Amino acid sequence: MRSCSYILLLLILAVPLQATEDRPHDSKIEIILRERVDTTKQGVGIVVGLVDEKGARIIRYGKLKRGSNRPVDGDTVFEIGSVTKVFTALLLADAVERGEMKLDDPISKYLPPAVKVPSRNGRKITLLDLATHTSGLPRLPDNLSPRDTNNPYADYTVKQMYTFLSGYTLTRNIGATYEYSNLGAGLLGHILALKGGTNFEALVINRICRPLGMTSTRIVLPPGLRARLATGHSTAGEPVSSWDIPTLAGAGALRSTANDMLKFVAANFGPARSKLWPAMQLTQARRHAAGSSDMQIGLCWHILNKFGTETIWHNGGTGGYRSFIGFNKKKRQGVVVLSNSANSIDDLGFHLLEPKHPLARVQPAKERVAIRLKPEILDRYVGRYELAPGVFFNLRQDGGKLMAQLTGQQYCEIFPESETEFFYKVVNAQITFTTGADHKVQSLVLHQNSIDQTAKKVSDKPPKERQAVKLDPQLYEVYVGEYQLAPGAVFTIRRDGNRLLVRLTGQTFLEIFPESETEFFYKTVDAQITFVKDNKSRATNMILHQNGQHLKATKTK
Repeated sequence: MRSCSYILLLLILAVPLQATEDRPHDSKIEIILRERVDTTKQGVGIVVGLVDEKGARIIRYGKLKRGSNRPVDGDTVFEIGSVTKVFTALLLADAVERGEMKLDDPISKYLPPAVKVPSRNGRKITLLDLATHTSGLPRLPDNLSPRDTNNPYADYTVKQMYTFLSGYTLTRNIGATYEYSNLGAGLLGHILALKGGTNFEALVINRICRPLGMTSTRIVLPPGLRARLATGHSTAGEPVSSWDIPTLAGAGALRSTANDMLKFVAANFGPARSKLWPAMQLTQARRHAAGSSDMQIGLCWHILNKFGTETIWHNGGTGGYRSFIGFNKKKRQGVVVLSNSANSIDDLGFHLLEPKHPLARVQPAKERVAIRLKPEILDRYVGRYELAPGVFFNLRQDGGKLMAQLTGQQYCEIFPESETEFFYKVVNAQITFTTGADHKVQSLVLHQNSIDQTAKKVSDKPPKERQAVKLDPQLYEVYVGEYQLAPGAVFTIRRDGNRLLVRLTGQTFLEIFPESETEFFYKTVDAQITFVKDNKSRATNMILHQNGQHLKATKTK
């Protein structure tokens, strides 16, 4: 799931502002939004929705897309990511209220008999375990191997999910520990759709959106809603792709507007009660500790007790969007914050519900302008730089562009603003090259999160650019199986259509690409694999080539 934008997850330093007893006036909120969009470049378009017993109102600032003239507003459509999970939880609670399901039902009751759901110490995973992130299932399945890292869930299938469940061994007791799981929430949404005899989106529309009058909350957008969809942007403000999440829809597939989300929030704390009120109260009951002394979880809702205030909330994020919804039942106030940027807006949501929560502050972003440098100057920087043991920056020149790759990521262009200073456009990070007395490049310095990290130049040549060849995928079958590298360390090789995938114990499946019939390479890391066959063309061993080592693994089955 890596891409160039994963080089940096921006850390925003929190600086307390003077707290007031009431949340800021609309004019002050607009000043905050303007600063984030225009000054610190932490957003492109941000919409804030506030609701209390007096009604709802919208404060917004920015555009649907960088460079566009269309402003965002309460009807602008955003991806809401993991906020979808509280809809999934409400569907579960509604099914319980209808007498269709029970929270302590084992999930195996609702899945096909062929799916072997993992259990542990005689305990089965229940619907409640999925809704409280205590199932023991990991955050993501290890057979999630996207063809397009910019849309990482799009090609993950139900069959793959079932295969993962049937082969997974739980590493901790069910119900014992909170560990956030997109897989668990996505599986819960899938189960609810199976029970309802429909798909997840249709279930949300019929059981939640229609009763609450939410007409702009969907997964698949009809033309009218698509015309109102804001474009997502990376942390550096570059447009990015939308995400499609078919199989794990219950974890994060919904798209919505601030006006629709205000209806949902208001229904949850009381001003606009509906027939879903009993189910909503069921979702908000505390069920389990959630990672800290002041945090608990209901059915997907997180419940924070801080500054003498109970805040019920959830946030979300996809490749280019961030969302936050929350409410204070005692004050009878609710907040929605939607943004078409990957930069966090959680601090704003919390602050609007309880002013003692500090707003985040960052230094204004510098406007960077690229200049042109001659190819012979760029050639000075080509090579390999060691950032840490096994972690390298590889730099190459490609048609007058300087391309940089950090181990495990893709090549991304870096742009010169002087002869020695370069910057990324896909993320807020910069590189400075340092030279010695002989004017030769000695190192590069990565500037990120207000931290400077030095990588020493170890070679004037980047690793060999490897080219994949076309092979008949049927040839991959001979390599499928398990190869023991060491006790407890096993390579698992499997075929997925036209792809050959490899997983080392404890890691995720990664695709390897053929250079010949027996030699393969990774694209996400500087490593290669050679398969060894016997005189009957059966694979007997594989050799991992990485960091100057050649490690042999023997096929066991």
